[in-house]
Amino acid sequence: MKKYDGLFIFAAMAKDEVLDTQIEKASAEITRLSGKVLGVDALGKKVFARPMNKRDSGVYVKIRFEMAPAQVAALKARYQLLEDFFRVQILVVDDRREAVIAQQAEQERIREATREATREAARAAAEAERTAASQEPAGEDNPQEEEA
Repeated sequence: MKKYDGLFIFAAMAKDEVLDTQIEKASAEITRLSGKVLGVDALGKKVFARPMNKRDSGVYVKIRFEMAPAQVAALKARYQLLEDFFRVQILVVDDRREAVIAQQAEQERIREATREATREAARAAAEAERTAASQEPAGEDNPQEEEA
Protein backbone atom coordinates (compact mmCIF):
# COMPACT_ATOMS: atom_id res chain seq x y z
CA MET A 1 0.00 0.00 0.00
CA LYS A 2 1.29 3.44 -0.96
CA LYS A 3 0.34 6.81 0.44
CA TYR A 4 -1.43 9.29 -1.80
CA ASP A 5 -2.61 12.88 -1.55
CA GLY A 6 -5.88 13.57 -3.29
CA LEU A 7 -6.74 17.20 -4.01
CA PHE A 8 -10.46 17.58 -4.58
CA ILE A 9 -12.17 20.69 -5.89
CA PHE A 10 -15.89 20.84 -5.22
CA ALA A 11 -18.21 23.36 -6.80
CA ALA A 12 -18.57 26.36 -4.47
CA MET A 13 -21.50 25.92 -2.14
CA ALA A 14 -22.93 27.97 0.68
CA LYS A 15 -23.55 25.24 3.28
CA ASP A 16 -21.01 23.22 5.23
CA GLU A 17 -23.22 20.14 5.48
CA VAL A 18 -23.15 19.80 1.68
CA LEU A 19 -19.35 19.89 1.78
CA ASP A 20 -19.32 17.29 4.57
CA THR A 21 -21.45 14.90 2.51
CA GLN A 22 -19.17 15.35 -0.51
CA ILE A 23 -16.09 14.64 1.60
CA GLU A 24 -17.85 11.54 2.92
CA LYS A 25 -18.53 10.44 -0.67
CA ALA A 26 -14.87 10.86 -1.58
CA SER A 27 -13.77 8.93 1.51
CA ALA A 28 -16.34 6.21 0.88
CA GLU A 29 -14.96 5.62 -2.63
CA ILE A 30 -11.48 5.22 -1.18
CA THR A 31 -12.61 2.70 1.42
CA ARG A 32 -14.78 0.89 -1.15
CA LEU A 33 -11.63 0.13 -3.13
CA SER A 34 -9.82 -1.25 -0.03
CA GLY A 35 -8.07 2.00 0.79
CA LYS A 36 -7.64 3.69 4.14
CA VAL A 37 -8.22 7.41 4.74
CA LEU A 38 -5.39 8.86 6.87
CA GLY A 39 -6.49 12.48 7.09
CA VAL A 40 -8.77 15.14 5.68
CA ASP A 41 -7.80 18.80 5.42
CA ALA A 42 -10.34 21.34 4.17
CA LEU A 43 -8.31 24.12 2.54
CA GLY A 44 -11.28 26.43 2.03
CA LYS A 45 -12.90 28.27 -0.83
CA LYS A 46 -10.59 29.73 -3.45
CA VAL A 47 -11.26 31.84 -6.53
CA PHE A 48 -9.98 30.36 -9.79
CA ALA A 49 -7.47 32.34 -11.85
CA ARG A 50 -9.91 32.15 -14.75
CA PRO A 51 -13.47 30.81 -14.92
CA MET A 52 -13.82 27.12 -15.78
CA ASN A 53 -17.10 25.61 -16.95
CA LYS A 54 -18.89 28.83 -15.96
CA ARG A 55 -17.59 28.58 -12.39
CA ASP A 56 -15.32 31.12 -10.79
CA SER A 57 -14.51 29.44 -7.47
CA GLY A 58 -14.41 26.11 -5.68
CA VAL A 59 -13.83 24.51 -2.30
CA TYR A 60 -10.49 22.71 -2.02
CA VAL A 61 -10.08 19.61 0.15
CA LYS A 62 -6.94 17.49 0.58
CA ILE A 63 -7.39 13.84 1.56
CA ARG A 64 -4.37 11.69 2.42
CA PHE A 65 -4.98 7.98 2.00
CA GLU A 66 -3.30 4.60 1.54
CA MET A 67 -4.24 2.33 -1.33
CA ALA A 68 -2.84 -0.40 -3.52
CA PRO A 69 -1.32 1.17 -6.66
CA ALA A 70 -3.45 -1.03 -8.92
CA GLN A 71 -6.65 0.51 -7.51
CA VAL A 72 -5.76 4.16 -8.19
CA ALA A 73 -6.83 4.07 -11.85
CA ALA A 74 -10.21 2.63 -10.84
CA LEU A 75 -10.57 5.35 -8.21
CA LYS A 76 -9.85 8.11 -10.74
CA ALA A 77 -12.36 6.61 -13.18
CA ARG A 78 -15.01 6.46 -10.46
CA TYR A 79 -14.48 10.11 -9.53
CA GLN A 80 -14.90 11.14 -13.18
CA LEU A 81 -18.36 9.57 -13.16
CA LEU A 82 -19.54 11.48 -10.12
CA GLU A 83 -20.89 14.97 -10.80
CA ASP A 84 -20.16 16.30 -7.31
CA PHE A 85 -16.43 16.46 -7.99
CA PHE A 86 -15.34 19.42 -10.09
CA ARG A 87 -11.67 18.37 -10.31
CA VAL A 88 -9.58 15.60 -8.72
CA GLN A 89 -5.81 15.28 -8.66
CA ILE A 90 -4.07 12.31 -7.02
CA LEU A 91 -0.35 12.39 -6.25
CA VAL A 92 1.95 9.79 -4.71
CA VAL A 93 3.47 10.84 -1.38
CA ASP A 94 7.26 10.50 -1.37
CA ASP A 95 8.17 9.26 2.13
CA ARG A 96 11.80 10.37 1.86
CA ARG A 97 10.79 13.89 0.91
CA GLU A 98 8.22 13.98 3.71
CA ALA A 99 10.92 12.90 6.20
CA VAL A 100 13.29 15.64 5.00
CA ILE A 101 10.53 18.26 5.24
CA ALA A 102 9.63 17.10 8.76
CA GLN A 103 13.29 17.24 9.79
CA GLN A 104 13.69 20.75 8.38
CA ALA A 105 10.53 21.89 10.17
CA GLU A 106 11.84 20.49 13.47
CA GLN A 107 15.20 22.27 12.98
CA GLU A 108 13.37 25.53 12.26
CA ARG A 109 11.28 25.10 15.44
CA ILE A 110 14.48 24.59 17.45
CA ARG A 111 16.10 27.69 15.89
CA GLU A 112 12.99 29.77 16.60
CA ALA A 113 12.87 28.55 20.22
CA THR A 114 16.55 29.48 20.62
CA ARG A 115 15.93 32.94 19.13
CA GLU A 116 12.95 33.48 21.43
CA ALA A 117 14.96 32.41 24.49
CA THR A 118 17.74 34.84 23.49
CA ARG A 119 15.22 37.67 23.04
CA GLU A 120 13.63 36.86 26.40
CA ALA A 121 17.02 36.88 28.13
CA ALA A 122 17.85 40.24 26.53
CA ARG A 123 14.50 41.67 27.65
CA ALA A 124 15.07 40.39 31.20
CA ALA A 125 18.59 41.90 31.28
CA ALA A 126 17.30 45.24 30.00
CA GLU A 127 14.52 45.22 32.59
CA ALA A 128 17.02 44.41 35.34
CA GLU A 129 19.22 47.34 34.23
CA ARG A 130 16.23 49.69 34.22
CA THR A 131 15.20 48.51 37.68
CA ALA A 132 18.76 48.92 39.03
CA ALA A 133 19.06 52.38 37.47
CA SER A 134 15.78 53.54 38.96
CA GLN A 135 16.75 52.33 42.45
CA GLU A 136 20.07 54.24 42.57
CA PRO A 137 19.95 57.37 44.70
CA ALA A 138 19.80 60.49 42.54
CA GLY A 139 22.31 62.70 44.42
CA GLU A 140 25.25 60.35 44.96
CA ASP A 141 28.29 60.19 42.73
CA ASN A 142 28.74 56.96 40.87
CA PRO A 143 32.30 55.60 41.28
CA GLN A 144 32.15 53.88 37.90
CA GLU A 145 31.48 57.19 36.17
CA GLU A 146 34.56 58.78 37.80
CA GLU A 147 36.85 56.08 36.42
CA ALA A 148 35.59 56.59 32.91
